Amino acid sequence: MINKQSSKVPANQRTSEPKLQSSSVLANQRTSEPDQIVIKFDHVSKQFSKLSHKTFKEFLPALIRGEKTSESFTALNDISFEIKKGETVGIIGPNGSGKSTILKLIAGVMWPTSGKVYVKGKISPLIELGAGFHPELTGKENIYLNGAILGLKRKEIDQSYKSIVDFAELWEFIDQPVKHYSSGMYMRLAFAVAIHVHPEILIVDEILAVGDSAFQEKCFAKMEEFKKSKDITIIFVSHSLGQVEKFCTRAIYLNHHEIQCDTTPTAAVKKYSNGQ
Repeated sequence: MINKQSSKVPANQRTSEPKLQSSSVLANQRTSEPDQIVIKFDHVSKQFSKLSHKTFKEFLPALIRGEKTSESFTALNDISFEIKKGETVGIIGPNGSGKSTILKLIAGVMWPTSGKVYVKGKISPLIELGAGFHPELTGKENIYLNGAILGLKRKEIDQSYKSIVDFAELWEFIDQPVKHYSSGMYMRLAFAVAIHVHPEILIVDEILAVGDSAFQEKCFAKMEEFKKSKDITIIFVSHSLGQVEKFCTRAIYLNHHEIQCDTTPTAAVKKYSNGQ
């Protein structure tokens, strides 16, 4: 656990205590935001460095000459929004608009360049296909590995193991190294583990796009159960506007690294489709 008095993390990064200047508290701990708010972005910006030279042969002479070797790229520009407990929020927008960056900030994979991110609750992220899996390990071994990464104890994984493999429909391949799995099989296993960690916040980023239609329906049926419970917040990113409109209760439309609208899924989809 990181000490609250530590000054190693800049004050403008994510924190779980808005009233404190220190931001060294882990992202998924309790916040001092109102109970119903589980995610809050407060004037968040995120920048990355983009190298100006493609090869080391070009980079080294430029570095010696004191030339500029990189330039800043803005992924998010002054983003602010709040998400309440139990909401199902879709995030839409063209490639490069900042959708995945928002998810990674929520999951704690990266920090904002400026502004603050508040998150309250246990997160189960499905951000990148195969993340949290070791290709040389079997499906069974990866269930225990990924479950441990997501915070489950071995006893809890033991109790959920049969249910996980049943949901993934992978009994025939569960003892095979996952490097031999197709992308669809990866998705099945990842989704099955994620929904068995009893998340308070479920993050889904395009991972369902690689599955077959029958399994996609199965996944959406499970997420519908979560949605009806009102206890689980779902953040859903997809280029399938129909899925967002049908499944989500609210949608945020991103473009040019900024929020263009935060409204009903139908209104957001219409604005995106019209290129506004």
